[in-house]
Amino acid sequence: MFTGIIEDLGVVTNLKTEQDNLHVTIKSAITPELKIDQSVAHNGVCLTVVSIKDHEYVVTAIQETLNKTNLNTLKTGDVVNLERAMKLGDRLDGHIVQGHVDQTAVCEAVEETQGSWLFTFSYDSNLNNVTIEKGSITVNGTSLTVVNSQKDHFSVAIIPYTYKHTNFNTFKKGTVVNLEFDVLGKYVSRLLELRD
Repeated sequence: MFTGIIEDLGVVTNLKTEQDNLHVTIKSAITPELKIDQSVAHNGVCLTVVSIKDHEYVVTAIQETLNKTNLNTLKTGDVVNLERAMKLGDRLDGHIVQGHVDQTAVCEAVEETQGSWLFTFSYDSNLNNVTIEKGSITVNGTSLTVVNSQKDHFSVAIIPYTYKHTNFNTFKKGTVVNLEFDVLGKYVSRLLELRD
């Protein structure tokens, strides 16, 4: 379980394919605090640490994960958002994030406003995921509030702190991102479907 509050930015230093699996090596300031078998969210994808050496650690993404996320587009040198699993008793500063990506989306526009940025994303609405106006959404593991919720697209406003401390500052039109829809919103949506 995660909160969607990004802890650090990691740099991809190596990618190794083994059968259908992708082993990803990440360099990060939090590496010395990690343990093997620990869960870490990478752009919102919960992956298990399988080895650690110095300031680098390795996680493995299986084919199912690669099919549903943007991890299959990673290149050496890419920056990823990182968050360790929340501790029981900690404050829930973002929202409840499972680290199970529902689908990807495409950045359609980046608009710099007076002191912040507005990012618009489109997604395939045929997968029956929905956003809720002023509800929560996780984009590349970052907990955000939805604005301009539509059937197949939505926007989020990014403050300077978030822009600087996440990989949002690398997004441009066409960037593919991971989405995890709000688990409570999914629950309410499903109840409404059943009622109809």
